[in-house]
Amino acid sequence: MTLLEDLQQLLGGDRVSENETILEQHSKDESYHTPHIPDIVVYPENTREVSEIMKLAKQYNTVVVPFGFGSSLEGNVIPYDGGIVIDFSLMNKVLEVRENDFLVKVQPGVTRSQLDKELKKYGLFFTVDPGADATLGGMAATNASGTTAVRYGIMRDQVRDLEVVLADGSVIHTGNMAAKSSSGYHLNGLFVGSEGTLGCFTELTLKVIGIPEHIMAGRAEFANVDDAVNAVIAILQAGIPIARVELVDEQSIKQINLFSDTNYNEVPTLFLEFHGNEAGLQQDVEFMKEIVDDLDCQKVEFETDTAARNRLWESRHNAAYAYIHGHPGKKQMVTDVCVPISELAGAIKDAREAVEESGLEGGIVGHVGDGNYHILLMIDVNNPQDIERANKVNERIVGYALERGGTCTGEHGVGIGKQKYQEKEHGDALGVMQRIKEALDPDGILNPGKVIKGDYAKS
Repeated sequence: MTLLEDLQQLLGGDRVSENETILEQHSKDESYHTPHIPDIVVYPENTREVSEIMKLAKQYNTVVVPFGFGSSLEGNVIPYDGGIVIDFSLMNKVLEVRENDFLVKVQPGVTRSQLDKELKKYGLFFTVDPGADATLGGMAATNASGTTAVRYGIMRDQVRDLEVVLADGSVIHTGNMAAKSSSGYHLNGLFVGSEGTLGCFTELTLKVIGIPEHIMAGRAEFANVDDAVNAVIAILQAGIPIARVELVDEQSIKQINLFSDTNYNEVPTLFLEFHGNEAGLQQDVEFMKEIVDDLDCQKVEFETDTAARNRLWESRHNAAYAYIHGHPGKKQMVTDVCVPISELAGAIKDAREAVEESGLEGGIVGHVGDGNYHILLMIDVNNPQDIERANKVNERIVGYALERGGTCTGEHGVGIGKQKYQEKEHGDALGVMQRIKEALDPDGILNPGKVIKGDYAKS
């Protein structure tokens, strides 16, 4: 029998596809990186089927790429070696809500919005908000974070346990349901962020919290980026428990206005949100206003109405799409670095200079409460000069971050786009990572060529 016949016998013909349209849909993510067609796309429904798929892949020495929603931004899921793409869209059940333990167990294909809809019944919500309606499996694979990380932490902080199918088809659990443990190596931390290079996630047990009693969101406008960043630092130093604080520069505000039909002043702006009880929030907001007034804030507006608050955050989340809509025919390179908060103002100033020197259209947005920011660069992927100029911008901001104790990626993951910076960032520790990869995936069949490279990899 052939691999295709074995997969069809395992899953049935309707869950194994060589259809050209299906293959094309699984050849790319939302990045500018060059697509590549896989050989086969499969749709398992449970852990046993994933395990059997991995056993067949090992038997036929065929590579496997786990695929969630395809919203990654560094080529993380592009199957450059062909092979099998495992699409987890049918493994999309919320398996258990343990409201008294503030835990939820889900399959990897559950999306963020799907989970929050289910959790609302229990007065709970999941804190990680990367903007895109990504799958929970994909978010764990890239260690996603987003707008709420400044208050609640990143994806790695929310994972209590993972069920993982390894390269040989065996199934393990990386943690438990306890609030803490000093037992064994921290496998949760190892597998979260591994981008499908160490195993396939088939179940995730995640921390959730109660929906805040009261939420206030607003915008603070500044004359320049330095004042806005310094205001963020001052707010954090004052101990104000801010839930979100996002920087959007004037170029991005302009694109947002055009796309979202808003009429914000086109100046550097902080999008802010506070969670808590009403009395406490009033005190926090008044204290915040005093701080930003001392830093030449030009205007502060707040929204407590749910619809108005949602419109505000929808406009922020749509910043990337606003640039795409405003530059038809071009693709977007989204950079992603993270620096110590004390280095943030200098990093963003240098990033703006890099964009202007490149001659490319682009703006800066960021989760500045934790030092993470992005440049949204619009490029013609068929123009080698555009690609070269964009790469120079990326290399410059990554170099700036690494020289100051930062990282080449705060949340998008390594994929192929940030792979070339791994040795500079990790030094001899990269060799340890390579040995872990070799131990868990000796044949190099799990998403090869991503995150790290080694002689074992098929690519």
